[in-house]
Amino acid sequence: MTKEVYNLWPELDWIKDQKLKEQTAKTWELALERSVLGAEDLKRIPFTLLVGPDLKVTFMDHKRSVVHIARDAGQKINDMYHGELTVDMDVLIAGAILADVGKLLEYVLDDNGNAVQGTYGKYLRHPFSGVSIAEECGVPPEVCHIIAAHAGEGDKVKRTTEAYVVHHADFMTFLPFKERLEVK
Repeated sequence: MTKEVYNLWPELDWIKDQKLKEQTAKTWELALERSVLGAEDLKRIPFTLLVGPDLKVTFMDHKRSVVHIARDAGQKINDMYHGELTVDMDVLIAGAILADVGKLLEYVLDDNGNAVQGTYGKYLRHPFSGVSIAEECGVPPEVCHIIAAHAGEGDKVKRTTEAYVVHHADFMTFLPFKERLEVK
C-alpha cells in the first residue's frame, strides 16, 4: 500500500482481512494513477459537483465521514440484533471506502482547478467505473455490490445489509446539502 493511499485512508487499518485491505488500497492506487486528480485535490475539491466550488466540505471529508458512520452503524447492528441481522464489518468498511472511487475517473479539473464532470463521467457514472477498477484489483463481488448499489443506480437491485448501510450513510450526509439548493 502506498503512503499516499494510506494517508488518505487510515481507516484501511479497520479491515482485518489482509487480502481485502490490500485489494481496497490497490483499487485506490489504480484510480489515482488513472485520474487527473491527485490526493491533494481530493482534500480540497467539494464532495459534490451539485453545490459548487465554494463548499467547505471536501471530497475526503465526506468520504471519510461515510466510512465512520457506516462502521458505527454496522457495529450497532451487530451488537443489538442478537445475530438475526448481521453485518460483515470488513465488507462494509471496504465497500464504504471504495463507494466513490470511480469519481476519480468521472471528474476532471477545469482551467481554474475546479472539479467538473468530464466526458468519461457523462457516459459512465462512478458506480460503474468504481466496480470496473475494483474488479480489476480482485475486490470480491460482495464489496463490488456496495460500490454498484450505493448510489441511485442501486435502487433497481436488491441491496445487501452492508450496501443498505453504506447507501444510507452516504445519502444522509448528502441529501441535506442537495435540499438546500432546491429551497433557493
